Amino acid sequence: MTSQIAFARPESALTTGHASLSLAVGDTPLALVADPFVPDGQSFWAKLEGFNPGGIKDRPGLHMIRQARARGGLRPGGTIIESTSGTLGLGLALAGIVFGHPVVLVADPGMEPLMCRLLGSYGVRLEIVTEPHPTGGWQEARRERVQQLMRELPGSYCPDQYNNPDNVDAYAGLAHELLRQLPHIDVLVCSVGTGGHSAGIYRVLRRHNPRLRLVGVDTVGSTIFGQPARPRLMRGLGSSIYPRNVDYDAFSEVHWVSAAEAVWTCRTMARQHYVTGGWSTGAVALVARWLARTGPAERSVVAVFPDGPWRYWNTIFDDDYCRAHDLLDAPPADEPEEVDSPRDHEVHRWTRCANVIDPLATASRKAG
Repeated sequence: MTSQIAFARPESALTTGHASLSLAVGDTPLALVADPFVPDGQSFWAKLEGFNPGGIKDRPGLHMIRQARARGGLRPGGTIIESTSGTLGLGLALAGIVFGHPVVLVADPGMEPLMCRLLGSYGVRLEIVTEPHPTGGWQEARRERVQQLMRELPGSYCPDQYNNPDNVDAYAGLAHELLRQLPHIDVLVCSVGTGGHSAGIYRVLRRHNPRLRLVGVDTVGSTIFGQPARPRLMRGLGSSIYPRNVDYDAFSEVHWVSAAEAVWTCRTMARQHYVTGGWSTGAVALVARWLARTGPAERSVVAVFPDGPWRYWNTIFDDDYCRAHDLLDAPPADEPEEVDSPRDHEVHRWTRCANVIDPLATASRKAG
């Protein structure tokens, strides 16, 4: 079942491109996060992707649509249809305006009211699925509705952010920005959802430093790195499916972070440094802080902050919401729990594993 929120896009917006809007994407700042959040004279660098108009996924939103048009997969005036938890929706709304395409997005009840209203103001037709898939959760329910809409709207195009290699390629520009901003990077810390930005940035940076370490950050309850799927509060990272854009071989280690630990981190950074963001930002910052604090002083750690704090006014930064979900007054431990394998046991708090596996490849080997 779905409920539908329909918004009309002016006809002129469907036929007139506004390429200059895309110039607002990229060249985001790099901030040094140090004491008091990172004690003892240590620090890490934060790439502030919230300075893009809609966040980090403006980059793949524009790139995937540009490439689809160039290859003929998306014809002039064709409808863009995709599943989103929010941020890619903003990027696709931007791409729809820039290239002159109507946009239909499928979300679920967890999408924030602010995000729903923003997407509507950009002319998006938003559909909300009302029941999760029995095994694939909200993500699979959204994807099934996307396929239904594709059949109903001939000539439509789905970017398929989970498996589209253009999603990965879209982040080459971000990687080159980092190379201009920093002479050397030892450790890159990225949240993992579709797997696009971790794979795309790492691929470029590693050509300049073959010893670069990529650290993935997932959420408790996500299946991406071999844990069982569970209901999740955190959006923007984690998954109930296995996106094929995740480059498992690239990761040196993975960390799982709980919602309460991400809330503590977001609020602490806001209070101490003004720099903060949403669920992914909080999870990534917690891990980057630990890596900076426990590593050699000369090691350069870069964390990618996917967005800013604005859409989280009624979740992360709302005391009533956090109290209702037991997210307040829960500072993380000084050190993560350690597991030798994601299969060891189900994690419930910040946990680290240096043995990264591809769950689908592992299952295939067992079946063989």
